Parts: sequence; C-alpha cells; structure tokens
Amino acid sequence: MTRARLAVHAHFYQPSRLDPWTGRVPVEPSAAPFHDWNERVNAECYKPNADRGTLPRLSFDLGPTLASWLADADPVTHQRFVADGASAMAQAYHHTILPLASAADRRTEIAWGIRDFELRFGRRPAGLWLPETAVDTATLRELARQGIGYTILAPWQAALGGADSRRPYQVDLGGDHEIVVVFFDSGLSASASFEPEATADADRFARERIATRLLGGPDPIDEPLAVIATDGELYGHHQQFRDLFLQRLVAPDPGTADRGFDIVTLESVVATPAHGPHQPIRIADRTSWSCHHGVARWGGECADADDGRWKAPLRAAFERLAGAIDVVVETALGAALTRDDLQSARDGYVDVVAGAKPAEAFAAERWPAADAATRIHLLELLEAERWRLAMFASDGWFWDDPIRPETRQVMRAAARAARIVDGVAGTRLERRLVEDLAVFSSPSRGLDGAAIYALALDDVGQPAPA
Repeated sequence: MTRARLAVHAHFYQPSRLDPWTGRVPVEPSAAPFHDWNERVNAECYKPNADRGTLPRLSFDLGPTLASWLADADPVTHQRFVADGASAMAQAYHHTILPLASAADRRTEIAWGIRDFELRFGRRPAGLWLPETAVDTATLRELARQGIGYTILAPWQAALGGADSRRPYQVDLGGDHEIVVVFFDSGLSASASFEPEATADADRFARERIATRLLGGPDPIDEPLAVIATDGELYGHHQQFRDLFLQRLVAPDPGTADRGFDIVTLESVVATPAHGPHQPIRIADRTSWSCHHGVARWGGECADADDGRWKAPLRAAFERLAGAIDVVVETALGAALTRDDLQSARDGYVDVVAGAKPAEAFAAERWPAADAATRIHLLELLEAERWRLAMFASDGWFWDDPIRPETRQVMRAAARAARIVDGVAGTRLERRLVEDLAVFSSPSRGLDGAAIYALALDDVGQPAPA
C-alpha cells in the first residue's frame, strides 16, 4: 500500500437574502448584533478561515448566491477565496434540488453555476457540487454534457451499496458520457460535524480517526483516500472554534510528527488515476446526503419532518407558476425566437445577473435586429425567468415550517416573477399563485400559505395582492 491521502471539502453556501425589488438584504433582527445572517456567518466563518490561510489546503465550493453577496459586502475576503481557489468546485446556481427540476431548469442551473465560476475564478471548473448532493442519472449526464468531470456524493448514494469511499469511481452515463464520483467518508464527516469531543484535538483526530480509517476497509488498496465533506459554515459558525481545528488538521506545524497521510485536493485525485482507470459504479437515483428518504424532504411528506404536509402543495404551486411563466414567455417571443434560442438566451442571462454584462449590451448582442422597445420587453421576461428559477432554492423546503424566513424568501422570488409577467403580458398569475398557496398551512401558526405569502411581502415593504 502506497501513501494514504486526506481531502477535506467545505461546502460554503448561503441562500439569497436579497429583496427581489431593491437588490438589498433587509435587516434580520435574529442575526443581531449583525445586520443580517450573511454578515454574522461571514464574521464567524468565512473571514476567519480566509484570514488563517486554510483555503488553499481545502477542496471547496463557494455558492454563487453567497459569493455575489461576499464580493459586495467583503471584497477582501471574497478575493482571498478566489486567490486561494485553485482546487475550488462550481455549484449549481440557486441550490435547487436538481432531480426535482425540469430538464430545462437543471440545464440552466448547471450552466449558470459554471459560468458564475468562470467569471469569478477565471477558469473552467473541473468539478461541481450538487445541492444537498441530490442526484439522479439525468443530472450526472447533464453535468458531463457541460464538461464537468467529477462530483462528490454520500456513500449511501451508490447503487446496491458496497462502495469503498477510499477510492474514486467512474459512472458510465451512456452516449460517450462519463463522470467521476468521489464518495465522502460518512463516519469521519459525521465526527467532524457533530462530535465536539472528537474535534477538540486535531492531531488526535488525525491519529485516532483518520489514520485508522485509511488503514482499515474491506481490502488493502493503493493510495487510500479519505474525504471529509461538510457544510463550510461548520468551521466557526455552527461550531465555535472548529475553524481552528480545521486549520490544524489541514496545515499542521512543520514540526508535527508524520501522520502517515498527505493532504491532497480532489481535483488532483480524480484527474490523474495512478493505477489505471477508476472502477465502475452505478448511483442510486433521487438520493441526497441530508434526507434518509431520497429527495422527499423537498417535494413531499418525509418522516424526517414532524409535519411536512405543506411541502408538496408549495412545490405544486410553484411548478404551476413556472409552467405558466414559460408559456407566456414562449408565446410572447415565439414569433421571433425558436425554443432553442429561448433556452440559450436564458442560459446566457447569467452574465447580466452576475454584472459581467449590462442588460442593454446583452440584448443588443442577442437580438441585433430588434428595436429598443422589443429588447426591453425581452429583458423583462428574462428577469422574470431569473426569479422563477430562484423560487426553487432548496432552503424553502428544508425545514419543518413554511413560516420560516427561508420559505418566505422563495415566496418573494415567486411574487417578483409573477408580477413581472403580469405587468408585461396582462396575465393574472399572481392571483392564481395565491389561490394555490392557500391550500396548505403552517403547522405551528395555523396560517395558510396565502397569509404567509402576504407576510413575506410585508417583510420587504411590498403590498399584498388585492
């Protein structure tokens, strides 16, 4: 057996907290003494980890909605993430559960995540983090089509079990497409996340947990790999002082005794297999790292929630709205653009969202023959599509109650999308949305979804629909 390896992946992500009308983050009193939760998590996690020089020794993904906020609110920390991101991965843009998305939406979410990464890090990403590691074969195939070479999954997402997380695997996707999958070590990752006693001493953790795991397993293998994958916010925000543990774990002092393994990046592991092609494996469709029932947590009644009866009706309401918006957009633009042109325009609109290209320049480039009024019309509809995508962010369904701010945020995104289309096309999509939201209620408050929607709008000073 040759030298063992450890890779630590941090999934840095915050949902968008922007007011869809002003583009600013409202005050969040629960984050006091900070203005909002982004500011608080930055002070406790992102900035300390960047300042300590830990990032170059990590594999990490920096979610686009977090990265765009960080670039404006703390450009120094943002620049450290970029400068130290040689081993960074991309992330699907809005943290949407891709197996629950339409084929067109998963294509756009992946394309936006890749493009945001290119604009931010100045290179094409080799890997992409799937939100909640939610996966199916169609999603992996879309990753491969868009040039992504690898992703990270939980070991229980392998079909039929039996995956040895100490080695990468290759998934044959058909049609000359394939992708490398790295399974994180569930025991080590859980210990790093949930066992304060285990992480009180990084050297002991390395000696007693990591080294033991690398030498164990069903069979000896060459260059065994251990991957610890956790939310990045664990290191300093969810767990105080865990950022110091991380620093010591991945960057020990020069005088530290040899631990028997090297710190490596995942990109280096998957790019150059040292002992021939990676072994083949199949994945279990519609699975994730944070739901024991596949992806039910974001689309139906999951036993992990005390009362998840509201989740399916909320998704159904948004899917109905999304379909209606798409029909309006295709009808309005169908005379001038083919379906492929529409998809391409939506995929490319991320340049406007990211601030890489002014909206007027984007429209002139895409539709040179259109007059100014038509271009404005087209841009308004693409802006509606932007917020229609944002309303499917996974956070809206993650918790047990729709009264929470995460669900209210995705409701605001839905409101913004519906109001743009109603204003442009004279439709009444928001009225139908409110009717659909009224069929479920908050388990704790008894308020129906229409009332929660009104509260969500009131939070940002927007009038509720008449």
